[in-house]
Amino acid sequence: MLDREEILETLRMLLEERLDIRTVTLGVSLKDCASGDIEETCSLIEEKLLRVASRLVSEAQALEEKYGIAIVNRRVAVTPLANVLAPSLRKLSEEEAREAAVRAAIALEHAAEKLGIDFIGGFSALVEKGFTSADEALISSIPEALSRTQRVCSSVNVATTRAGINMDAVLKMGGAVKRLSVLDYRACARLVTFANAPGDNPFMAGAFHGEGEGEAALNVGISGPGVVRAVVEKHSSASLGEVAEVIKRTAFKITRVGELIGRELSRRLGVSFGIVDLSLAPTPFPGDSVAGIIEAMGISRCGAPGSVAALALLVDAVKKGGTMATSYVGGLSGAFIPVSEDAGMAEAAKEGTITADKLLAMSSVCSVGLDMVVLPASTSASTVSGIIADEAAIGVMNNKTTGVRVILAGREGERVELGGLLGYAYVMPVSRHSCEAFVRRGGRIPSPIHGHRN
Repeated sequence: MLDREEILETLRMLLEERLDIRTVTLGVSLKDCASGDIEETCSLIEEKLLRVASRLVSEAQALEEKYGIAIVNRRVAVTPLANVLAPSLRKLSEEEAREAAVRAAIALEHAAEKLGIDFIGGFSALVEKGFTSADEALISSIPEALSRTQRVCSSVNVATTRAGINMDAVLKMGGAVKRLSVLDYRACARLVTFANAPGDNPFMAGAFHGEGEGEAALNVGISGPGVVRAVVEKHSSASLGEVAEVIKRTAFKITRVGELIGRELSRRLGVSFGIVDLSLAPTPFPGDSVAGIIEAMGISRCGAPGSVAALALLVDAVKKGGTMATSYVGGLSGAFIPVSEDAGMAEAAKEGTITADKLLAMSSVCSVGLDMVVLPASTSASTVSGIIADEAAIGVMNNKTTGVRVILAGREGERVELGGLLGYAYVMPVSRHSCEAFVRRGGRIPSPIHGHRN
């Protein structure tokens, strides 16, 4: 049972410590929109999204007013579009199929504009074991599709623990990131390459409505780095075991708020309640930082020795507290470490304490991986592919979700402004040694032996 002080603490979270719901994401199945004609498919997609998601924004606003809890983002995720487009693209040439995929991205954009949502995810392909012609068309269209839209988000899953790593897909994604960075480097923030991508993730850019999901489901992503940082700071003399306990109790309260909002919003929309994603999602605002939590534990600057252990403690405590609060944990669930979106991370990168190599180490215990990292514009496509392969290997070997969302812009050490919640970042150095011969071997890196245990 919660005592009076804990109830008051929850009120302080709302009033003083920036507790909010980071995102409500409505997943919508587009399986019934597939047809043999691209124009008909696009028309069916727009019609269904406008019908199913028409009240998402207004009902979310009503809940904000009712409970006084900010809902930062309203988003929609759809069935991986490569699967939906397959019948339309089957008889087209390679160039025609690419253009048709861009047309579908624009249809998603039009629907998102009419709905008034922040982002729409699902311009996606799942290619961990191989490609269909529709997968290849969608991947080749990503640079043009994202550069011509503002709300469309794209994700490609190139590896799983059971299948291994599709290095042909890794090579293609390195090329896609490079081409997109030339067209519009800011659009790279809407593209993520995954290993072990979950189909119920409410966070962008990686959200899509998984193949095993129903007609529609409402997923919630909680927030609260500022809340957790504040409670850790209040226990400055506590042992690490005691710190884990107070984080766990705090995560419990945050998660209960998330489930309350998610269940009521799903009831209002007449859709299934999906999951609560327990991930702590930082923002560029002062204090709302995962790096700040790590530093509150006693690390003088995030990235210093001990940072991986501190992050592991944080992620584990958040998961334990959240799992006590809801039976429907899903998505990524842990802690995000996006460099540009976390002011503490951005400053640590400026000082050189946070590097790409350190982030790789931290990604072994966090929610995703190399997230919102800015590398020099001169970085080659093969180097990006090598980075994706490294991150995928961590995910495959540890049976966890990992992802790469990198932006190629500017020169080493320069500050790059991305705007809004995307924040800013300093361009990190990258190895000048080549991995091109390795990534161009292609084929599939086999799955680890533990990937086939029942």
